[in-house]
Amino acid sequence: MLAAMKIAFIGLGHMGRGMARNLLRAGYDVAVYNRSEEKAQALAEDGARVASSPAEAARDAEVVMTMVADDHALEEVVFGANGIASTLKPDGIHLSHSTISTAMARRLTAEHAARKQGYLSVPVFGRPEAADRKTLLVVAAGPEELVERCRPLFEAIGRQTFVVGGEPWQANVSKVCGNFIIISVIEAFGEAFATLRKAGVSPQQFLGIMNALLGSGIIANYGRLIADEQFEPAGFALRLGLKDVRLVLAAADECAAPMPLASLIHDHMLSALAQGQGELDWSSVTQVIARNAGLKPTS
Repeated sequence: MLAAMKIAFIGLGHMGRGMARNLLRAGYDVAVYNRSEEKAQALAEDGARVASSPAEAARDAEVVMTMVADDHALEEVVFGANGIASTLKPDGIHLSHSTISTAMARRLTAEHAARKQGYLSVPVFGRPEAADRKTLLVVAAGPEELVERCRPLFEAIGRQTFVVGGEPWQANVSKVCGNFIIISVIEAFGEAFATLRKAGVSPQQFLGIMNALLGSGIIANYGRLIADEQFEPAGFALRLGLKDVRLVLAAADECAAPMPLASLIHDHMLSALAQGQGELDWSSVTQVIARNAGLKPTS
């Protein structure tokens, strides 16, 4: 029975918490670990087993799922003194849902293979509320046999799965390019709204036109956040968004593919970080554009 599969879930932040809870709701046996133990204890009420380290969580697991902030955090979770690589059994599978570099994905592929462990990169698209509602888009890459073994897990955390290639790192480049598209929409809203405000046109009214014209969740949700200047609480912190823009620029550099818009957005996000916006939502980068236009916050 698929639901009897033993899972370890490492990283219970804004995204991981909802993903792990949906695995429990699907009937999976889930051990959880988080650096802040109170987040793990909260899932114990839903039936999770709380582990004292990543290694302990992975010890009896068939699949270990990780959702952490960046390359450094994932390196510690996997290869640290109490990392999952030391206890994940041969034929066990590591699914990395984190937004990481292609270089880290290639390292994970090689290191797990040397230990006869499986590895897939499986980043997701969606904000924390999508993780809670099981409406994430799941992007997977790696050996077909491993993808098919884990497909029920993808269905437990998301609404649709896309398989983009046979090499795990291909999912990571897909993720950072997708985030580039999203931040480009945010950049476009910032520029358009600054012009509209100076012309005396309501951004909220203009957003209604764009929703009718373009009709997407990205347009509606980010357009509302930017028009209302609602940047707290952060669904996705600007400092993490800056990390993702750097990752897409690094991937483009590997492929000798110029991305001039990404370079512009990088500089705007760096300015936002310098202005103390690192923990605000990444859509707050539009405040840089508004300031450049001589505008002050409306609230």
